Amino acid sequence: MGVWEALALLRDVLWRGPLLVLLPAAGLLMTWKLRLIQLRRLPLAFRLLVSRTDSGSGEVTPFAALCTALSATIGTGNIVGVATAVSILAGGPGALFWMWLSALLGMAVKYTEGFLAIRFRVTLPNGQLRGGPFYYMERGLRKPGLGKLFAACTALAGLLGIGTMTQMSGIVQAAEIFLDSGKMVTLFGGQYTQVRVICGTVVGILATMVIWGGAQRIAQTATLVVPLMAGLYVGATGLILASHADALPDAFRLILESAFGLRAAAGGGAAAMLLAMQHGVARGVFSNEAGLGSAPIAAGSARTDNPVRQGLITMTGTFIDTLLLCTMTGLVLIVMGSWRNTALEGVAITLDAFERGLWFLPPGISNGILAASLAAFAFTTILGWCFYGERSIEYLTGGRFPWAVKAYRAGYLLTVFLAPYVGAAEVWTMADLLNAMMALPNLAAIFGLAKLTAEETKRRIQKLL
Repeated sequence: MGVWEALALLRDVLWRGPLLVLLPAAGLLMTWKLRLIQLRRLPLAFRLLVSRTDSGSGEVTPFAALCTALSATIGTGNIVGVATAVSILAGGPGALFWMWLSALLGMAVKYTEGFLAIRFRVTLPNGQLRGGPFYYMERGLRKPGLGKLFAACTALAGLLGIGTMTQMSGIVQAAEIFLDSGKMVTLFGGQYTQVRVICGTVVGILATMVIWGGAQRIAQTATLVVPLMAGLYVGATGLILASHADALPDAFRLILESAFGLRAAAGGGAAAMLLAMQHGVARGVFSNEAGLGSAPIAAGSARTDNPVRQGLITMTGTFIDTLLLCTMTGLVLIVMGSWRNTALEGVAITLDAFERGLWFLPPGISNGILAASLAAFAFTTILGWCFYGERSIEYLTGGRFPWAVKAYRAGYLLTVFLAPYVGAAEVWTMADLLNAMMALPNLAAIFGLAKLTAEETKRRIQKLL
């Protein structure tokens, strides 16, 4: 067995074993301890999200912190991940139901992450505030070793996995959907299309312009781009669903029947149900990152002194990412019947659904909307994960070596330029494995600090009502 085969085996063991149990278990525990906070306090969370009465210490507004987190979570998973999950070759339409359930439970986990990010926030020697899993592992759990493990895996995940490689793959794929590939170019001993080369160069330059401006510029860009790109995508998918409203009841019936093995893509029964569950939970976590520990890094920079406030705002990210955007993608795929096409995979399934659903638009417009959405989603994910990686390096060095953060930033941007020329299979293996290594210590902290979170939430939430 080679190195990559061994890493792929370890990845599969983690995601199909402990994480498939621990992630829902953390959601169930926090849902119980917080008394269904994700349902009872969701209206309050959205009121706080749009409130202009921010007060307290921090770098950015709570809304900007949420947009920074969303910039990292709203990505290829909302378009490609959903298509992969509901495909007839994977979990079928029933996977969408399990994605909903994992997101509902994940909202309680996301609340906990946002709460703990502010509750155990620290002040660095230079006066700046920092929060995130490393600090609540160190100060809450009293396990600084876990914090260092989490920080190392996060920095590597940004540099070599989900932050750069996978997102650039999505952007190049989007460009090649919309544009003529052009002539082949020889680079690094291989042959690549002109579109790939130009796309990689342009995205690298744009990423440099934003990332080199630091956390403030990343947050400003996310605050501008995230609402716009989400609005464009919701508008396009909403138009398809509105024009096929009569098919929605059958789509929901198919989702529920498939989820419980009553009418699954691959036959029926318990095996089909487990397949739908596995794909739904895995893709849901990949999309919204609940339990992964990434979002609280951004939440720790929010301008607030009330951890309950930021916890509530943070949990709206899972609602927006999965219960809104992923749901709309899944319904479009099911309503248009593209999920049944065994000749398609990945983004090609979503493209087929868009072409069918937006047939009344001029040629190329539906492709353009999907390509623009995929490219924008992936680009902002690049920005968000650079922020996470830099905060991780800062924690590992104790904030004493600013040059280390700048070195990481330079390496990150170099990887963005080189990512279009790297094989995709190995990249996804590394990304999934590093994400699993992030999730395990973060979940340990959530379980360990569950009682404290519930008790302090009960006491502090009265100030927001």
